[in-house]
Amino acid sequence: MSTQERIGTKRLVVGAHYGTVDFIVQRVTAIIMAVYTIVLLVGILFTSEINFDSWRRLFTFTWVGLPVGQMLATLAFFSLVWHAWIGVRDIWMDYIHSVGLRLFLQVLTILWLVATVVYFAKILWSL
Repeated sequence: MSTQERIGTKRLVVGAHYGTVDFIVQRVTAIIMAVYTIVLLVGILFTSEINFDSWRRLFTFTWVGLPVGQMLATLAFFSLVWHAWIGVRDIWMDYIHSVGLRLFLQVLTILWLVATVVYFAKILWSL
């Protein structure tokens, strides 16, 4: 068996597209978050008074019967969670060499991110 055909823990993980999808996803999610930030800033600039009702209108505005404010906020938040998962996962993969500890930290990260999504949905969609 040549060194290129190793299987198991010593397999050779290289290829033309290894990591390309993660790279593209991080760039796309960053663009979505940047655009949403600009939308929020424009909304804040055109709000005469900052109080609870104006914040609520900022996140619950509708257009043609669709809850556009909530949909945009949800898209931005899912982009944030996916962006964070890729970044934190790569940190664990690069700097934690113990497989068991790395798996434990990745599971904790997933649980934390899922909990934040549930909490976000509970708050935003109950407005």
